[in-house]
Amino acid sequence: MPRTLAHTEPSWPLKATLLAVAALTIMSGTVVSPSLPAIRQAFAGQSNVELMSRMVLTLPALFVVVSAPIAGAMADRYGRKRLLLAAILLYAAAGLSGLVATSLTGVLLGRAIFGLAVGAIMTVGTALVGDYFAPGARARFFGLQQAFTQIGGVVFVVGGGFLADVSWRAPFILYGLAFLIFPAAVVFVREPVRNQPDPTTPQSSGGKQNWLILALLCLTTFVANALFYTVPTQLAFHLKELGYPNARTVGILIGVFNLIAAISALSYGKLRNRWTIPEIFAAAFTLMAGGAMALSFVASFTGLTISLSVMGFGLGMMMPNIMASALQIAQFELRARVTGLVTACLFFGYFMSPILSQPVIAQVGYDGLYRTAGSVYAGLALVAVGIILGSPRAVKA
Repeated sequence: MPRTLAHTEPSWPLKATLLAVAALTIMSGTVVSPSLPAIRQAFAGQSNVELMSRMVLTLPALFVVVSAPIAGAMADRYGRKRLLLAAILLYAAAGLSGLVATSLTGVLLGRAIFGLAVGAIMTVGTALVGDYFAPGARARFFGLQQAFTQIGGVVFVVGGGFLADVSWRAPFILYGLAFLIFPAAVVFVREPVRNQPDPTTPQSSGGKQNWLILALLCLTTFVANALFYTVPTQLAFHLKELGYPNARTVGILIGVFNLIAAISALSYGKLRNRWTIPEIFAAAFTLMAGGAMALSFVASFTGLTISLSVMGFGLGMMMPNIMASALQIAQFELRARVTGLVTACLFFGYFMSPILSQPVIAQVGYDGLYRTAGSVYAGLALVAVGIILGSPRAVKA
């Protein structure tokens, strides 16, 4: 049966809990990334250590792809809260397993289970935003959530770096923060009432889900995020070729990128009141295209900073717009399943990004990679413009 809550303004404790739940997803990779060289050294005697040590970072994304659609179906059928609570506990247990794993295979097993939990947490968390917030407030909260996760990403990668200097296992301690979030979720998260459709949702009148539009959104999400992820995965190598071998420089530039994305995301709610979803995608993809193209040509620190700032502005618009789109097009009783599919495509983009990037880098180098990314983003912007021209009366949620 469908479920809804009256769209009264959620309390600040509930908002804070949802923000903390969202932060768990950004922690999935940022916390352990500084430990990868030390993990490789710790298990140097094992076969395939080069590949397997890198999979510590990327493997959870693959299992998010598996778990997110399943979690969405379960949340729509059996309810949100119990699944969220179980996923938070699984997240903490699997995350902390890195403290006791005695082999690289054991670390990867824990990371696989961890990915299953992340997929459920992100899927249910996004569906709850749709349940609790009216459309206008929903857009503002998605912007706040994106800003919170961008800043959190900086904080956690710095914290993980400090802990990695102590031991490669030490950053895994941070996943225990999920145990602190669990009581707040128990107290403040309410199961949406299973009674009548949500009057603010266009699809709540019993119409059929538009699977073609959902497929287009999923494809866009995959492509856009595979391109975006070339910044955290390939920028350090690009900078090294430009004569910036210092890891501090990489950290500063990625920090600027995340900070600008956070500032941009905070304005998403106001932007959504003025523009349609396709218009925001067109602007975001244009900014990402311009920033990526510039990144392929500049070599000065100032030029790199400006290029990444332009991309950051686009990212801050793009990410909340993806999830807002998912909730906009979802038939009411399929809301969690739709967000699960979009979440799966988002993380599949993350997982495939380095795999797809390597052949491009081998052919045209790192500057060519970013020119290619800029060209594809420009293509996405043109598609969005085409949708705008073809649908001049696009609905504003």
